[in-house]
Amino acid sequence: MVTRVTAPSAGEKLARRVAQEMARQVAGKVARNVQKNLKRAVSGTLGLSGERMSKVDTAWLRMDCDANLMQIVGVWTLQPGVKYEAVRERIENTLLKYDRFRQRVIEDAAGATWVFDRSFDLANHLILEKLPKSARGRGEQALQDRVAELATERLAPAHPLWQMHLIEDYTGPDGVKGSALIVRIHHCIADGIALISVTMSLVDGGAAPPGRGSKDATPHSVEEWFEDTLLRPFTQLTVKALGAMGEGAARSLGMLGDPKKSVEQGLEQGIKSSLDLGKVLLQVLADTAALALMPDDSKTRLKGTPGGVKKVAWCQPIPLDEVKAVGKALNCSVNDVLLSCVAGALGEYLKAQGDEVAGQEIRAMVPVNLRPREQTHKLGNHFGLVPLVLPIGLANPVERIYEVRRRMTALKGSYQPLLAFSLLAMAGLLIKPAQDLMLNIFSKKTTAVMTNVPGPREKLKFCGATLEQSMFWVPQSGNVGLGVSILSYGGGVQFGVITDSALCPEPQRIIDEFVPEFARLSIVTLMLPWHERP
Repeated sequence: MVTRVTAPSAGEKLARRVAQEMARQVAGKVARNVQKNLKRAVSGTLGLSGERMSKVDTAWLRMDCDANLMQIVGVWTLQPGVKYEAVRERIENTLLKYDRFRQRVIEDAAGATWVFDRSFDLANHLILEKLPKSARGRGEQALQDRVAELATERLAPAHPLWQMHLIEDYTGPDGVKGSALIVRIHHCIADGIALISVTMSLVDGGAAPPGRGSKDATPHSVEEWFEDTLLRPFTQLTVKALGAMGEGAARSLGMLGDPKKSVEQGLEQGIKSSLDLGKVLLQVLADTAALALMPDDSKTRLKGTPGGVKKVAWCQPIPLDEVKAVGKALNCSVNDVLLSCVAGALGEYLKAQGDEVAGQEIRAMVPVNLRPREQTHKLGNHFGLVPLVLPIGLANPVERIYEVRRRMTALKGSYQPLLAFSLLAMAGLLIKPAQDLMLNIFSKKTTAVMTNVPGPREKLKFCGATLEQSMFWVPQSGNVGLGVSILSYGGGVQFGVITDSALCPEPQRIIDEFVPEFARLSIVTLMLPWHERP
């Protein structure tokens, strides 16, 4: 039996083509809908509809706890006074040009996202206040009490994480009337170096803030987000930071990314780069071990479980020229002089409380800037931490300053700040309980967080008034209950401390030791034979 196959007619061919085209269009539409829904689902989970927060900034966001909030707290005193409306206008024309100060934070399982606050109202962020009435000459104490109180108040998560509190009528210890401005900014917004740029846009004649829309577009795919917010910034930052420490180290790290190119550069340069790489790896291993194997800190009364109530104190400025003169006479840096005074003041305070400090040391975590100079205007956190052990048990001020100098010299070229930065990036990837567990290991080994920032040499103006004094404190994490701030500004150096009242109920007693410690060092320096000075 023979089956006859007839060729399809022209009409059947046309119908088949139409059916195939319709099926293709339907399939394409289904695929696009699936892709769209998937993108919506991913965006809802990862927050890609806004600007994704970096993992380091996320770590700072999640580090808030009842004892320590991750707020940078500062206070300006101004003469003569300034008015609310003038400050409001200045903020509108400067600070609000930075998108971060109009954006709130939305957290999700994978991290957090910056989104614009649709109900933004500057009245929620610039607060007009009055200090409680105090006895004559006690206005500064009232201001310190208010700063300490605000350091324990959480910023409203429904709005951008910053606030300023203006006290129009404030009389300082010199009896001159003026104003005071207390500032609170969550650390997830920026580190201290970035906030200096923000400050310089606020003052009279300051640098203009960045224009809107100048930043790069937000990545839209999961892969782009992961690469742009975690891998690429960390890699670039690490290479640049290593470059600042030494060209050989940076070249060696670059070889890891392009081994073929390094071979083509020739055997001689390859051997040299290999040796550089070996040095880098040895240093990294040593610094990793140093961080991981840090012994627990000395058990002084400054170390313990904080209660969550803060106290703040600061002293009048010490002339910067006198600090420089002592450093030059002893062949030490200004930083060595100031850190030695901090160690001496803490030691004297503990002795006055009846503690035995001979041979004792305490560890302070010191922030180290990792931000390239050309990126100082960008917000976010780009710094590491280095542990500095302060010899509080050395009574001789000259012996102590040289010991501080020796330890600071040993830290130069260390990769510990980079390692600490990477740990913060890793912490930002973890769920909060795991992050807390990881970071608490360091808080157990630390007594204090200490910052030393050089400010402008000349006093600044703000809304026509002179910025007479400027103090700030970075937050302490975990169970750390002591923060020390050193700021040089307007020809003076000012010390400030913030403490947990359960560990140090009277921080003014620490402050009262700073000036005598510097005076003691100055007198001893003048008495030393010149030919015996190292």
